[in-house]
Amino acid sequence: MNNHLIHVSEAEARDDFSSLLDRVRAGAEVVIEDGSTPIAVLRPATRGPGRLLSESIMLAEEHARKLGYTPTLDSDFASDLEEIINSHREPLNPPAWD
Repeated sequence: MNNHLIHVSEAEARDDFSSLLDRVRAGAEVVIEDGSTPIAVLRPATRGPGRLLSESIMLAEEHARKLGYTPTLDSDFASDLEEIINSHREPLNPPAWD
């Protein structure tokens, strides 16, 4: 179903939103319309910068195989990482939906 464009009314979107999300997960774009006027578009989210943790683990394991041993992190790594994480904690302020 990749790259399909689907047009639905507000009522159809409201009544069967989970089905629309399934179609978006499969690669479709959904245009929600009021009459013939588009009011919203649902499309698959693009992945932001960075990599998934699973990709990082795979790369680390591959690197260890190439080296022939598993690198050991220095003793201060855990405290440095904890400090970094704690310095970037911000409260979640989701948008207010009317």
